[in-house]
Amino acid sequence: MRRNILSVYPLALAILLGLLAVPSFAADRPNIVWIFAEDMNDWMGCYGDDTVPTPNIDALASAGVQFNRAYMPAGVCSATRSAMALGAMQTSLGVHNHRSSRQRFPGEEIRLPDNVKTVYQTLRAGGYHVINYGPKSDFNFLWASQNEKELKRRNGTSAIPAESDSDLLYDVNVLPWAPSNNLLPQLLKACPDDKPVFLQLQLKGGKNNGKFDGYPQGKINPADVKVMPYYADLPSVREKIAHHYDTIRQTDEEVGQIVSTLKENGFDKNTIVFFFTDHGMILPRHKQWLYEGGIRVPLVVAGPGIPVGKRRDDLVSGIDISAATLALAGLEQPKHMEAKNFFADDFHRDWVISARDRCDYTIERVRAITGERFKYIRNFKTDRPFMQPQYRDGQAFMKDLKAHYKAGKMNEVESFIMSETRVPEELYDLDNDPHEIHNLAGDPAYRKQLEKYRGILSQWIEQTGDQGQYDESVESLKGVLQRWNKEAVNPEYDKAR
Repeated sequence: MRRNILSVYPLALAILLGLLAVPSFAADRPNIVWIFAEDMNDWMGCYGDDTVPTPNIDALASAGVQFNRAYMPAGVCSATRSAMALGAMQTSLGVHNHRSSRQRFPGEEIRLPDNVKTVYQTLRAGGYHVINYGPKSDFNFLWASQNEKELKRRNGTSAIPAESDSDLLYDVNVLPWAPSNNLLPQLLKACPDDKPVFLQLQLKGGKNNGKFDGYPQGKINPADVKVMPYYADLPSVREKIAHHYDTIRQTDEEVGQIVSTLKENGFDKNTIVFFFTDHGMILPRHKQWLYEGGIRVPLVVAGPGIPVGKRRDDLVSGIDISAATLALAGLEQPKHMEAKNFFADDFHRDWVISARDRCDYTIERVRAITGERFKYIRNFKTDRPFMQPQYRDGQAFMKDLKAHYKAGKMNEVESFIMSETRVPEELYDLDNDPHEIHNLAGDPAYRKQLEKYRGILSQWIEQTGDQGQYDESVESLKGVLQRWNKEAVNPEYDKAR
């Protein structure tokens, strides 16, 4: 049930408006803060879910713009992060396989050409003091100026790094931000007076423990949550859903503490705050998948010059966050970027695309086109199961789901993703089927829609040179085998052994 945020949380809203609202930022370029949470769905008050209170995120939404249809370019962190850093689809520059640069032998890493700059480099070159508090520099590439000495420095213990290489992030080598791990006042005090600041704060989000001593109601009772129709209603599934609500409540509290810290340290003028997540939560059909639960994320932006209390239902891509950030900073978008500034007067997307490729040791190739009403999914590797070996396999909910299926206790909807093979195409009417459980790809009544999206995907692959259509290199696969030898069972690994 959607709540009236203005009336329910006036104090939280007042704090945010005091932090963010100034008449104009024409005279000085704004500070820009990305609050970047991991593994989290939009089960929040401002998005119509009041299972747990989220007053701070709700207040941020009321103070700015809430995007209701923001889709990430991938359902996994490093591919999404790489695309956002480049302002382009990860498939266009060959950085689509999860953590691919880490899993290669020395000298075989993916390195960006000198003329391809990240949004962070562009901001720094444009005069911004750039801080990445994480240390989530979890990209599928290295850029040209990185070297072993600098990488060792970044793995050191310095809390506030020096400006030694203008091409590198100022990484804070600590865990993602948390109340117990708060170096933010120290970082803010060290910011130069003559530069605007760009600050990326990484939150654990859905990876949190779900605890917060000040939460009077305690943890969510698994018996009180709703189980999606595509899952068997099992205790372990309920527990995981309930836990995710607890992590959302915990993340909301962290967002409130971050906003307070910014205000307490003088960042109460000329600051624009973005809040978003990289993809959905851990359950199957969410993280790593291209269904709504995997790629549709919360996205809220508030600050000077941003409309107050606006809700937008138009399609935006996660890479557009980078384009909007550069535009707000008054900087020109690099030529290689495919992103669009969603605050531009002429902004429009007829569809957004998302891609799934290798995740850890699980080799996949799936593409999704999300339009105003329909979602089209193309499964290229139909010879392998949806539930092929993956990092979740040891978890209780996965064991229980597989056992339930093996015992013949699942209905047709629940068992769809347990199939040993998969259909090549899926088509869903999101208006009437938000859970994506009625595949219309074989329905003659929707043939025109199927052909339309099939054509869009084919054209996009050709125009962008989608690198996922080519096999991953043997050297890269050898890197995967170094870490996950026995788990890597896909036939593509045979040539690397």
